[in-house]
Amino acid sequence: MTPLCSVCGAKELAPHLTVTRADGSGLVATTTAYGSAPADIVRCPSCGHMQVAEFPPGQTLEEGYGEVSEGAYLDEEAGQRATAARALDRIERHVSRGGAICDLGCWVGFLLSEAERRGWSTTGVEPSRFAAGLARERFGLEVLTGTLDSVELPRGSFDCVVMGDVIEHLPDPGAALDRILDLLRPDGVLYLALPDAGSAVARRLGSRWWSVLPTHVQYITRMSLARLLSAHGFTVEWMGTAPKAFTVRYYLERLEGYSAPVAAGAVRVAERVGVADRLVWPDFRDRMAIVARGRGS
Repeated sequence: MTPLCSVCGAKELAPHLTVTRADGSGLVATTTAYGSAPADIVRCPSCGHMQVAEFPPGQTLEEGYGEVSEGAYLDEEAGQRATAARALDRIERHVSRGGAICDLGCWVGFLLSEAERRGWSTTGVEPSRFAAGLARERFGLEVLTGTLDSVELPRGSFDCVVMGDVIEHLPDPGAALDRILDLLRPDGVLYLALPDAGSAVARRLGSRWWSVLPTHVQYITRMSLARLLSAHGFTVEWMGTAPKAFTVRYYLERLEGYSAPVAAGAVRVAERVGVADRLVWPDFRDRMAIVARGRGS
């Protein structure tokens, strides 16, 4: 059955992009399978939101995320920490440092580790058994293995909830926002970072955009996200771009999604001129960040 629009509930969704259909094995997280998704992407004529025409079964998604052990980000710790520090700088403009923060989909916990250094009380939730275990063993963090639906978290106990590159994976983002609102203290804030499907880059590249991936089921724009947040009890206080810091090597290796020989050649050139391990922050303006405050959390 064709799903309703995840933002406004409209029934009639129009074809938008034809993609390569990911099979079951394609569900495992990857950063180079551009143009592959569980189904073609459709667009809501009412609110402009985009999503896959058919959502994979929830159990399939959870099992897939639980098995993820991709370690490319581990070699990029410096950049991950720099990106986390920038996110925390933004969060601390809206809520006082030193409260309780929960990172949903925290991976190995770089943001939580940075938050602890700043005096925050931290809790993480991560479906990948590999990543959650590493967060606990390597950084001594309190990280629950599971998803927002499967773990128990205390109501009204967090000053900030973070979802970095998570909401685009959820078949029912509205239900997740309802649960998050319940977790926040009065005047608590939600920080989101995610691909911007309405950006100029996304529109130009279409199905070849690097954020069209097997595990992404929602393709969210700034307008559709603002509408979704408002419908579930949040007021947007700030919205901007959210570039990630990685080494030149990492970014060039992602070119494999278009051409493996080009990616390998570009890395060799970067190594030859001595810039492969340099940290960079390219802002393609196709990744957004939002701070939203819960109304009557």
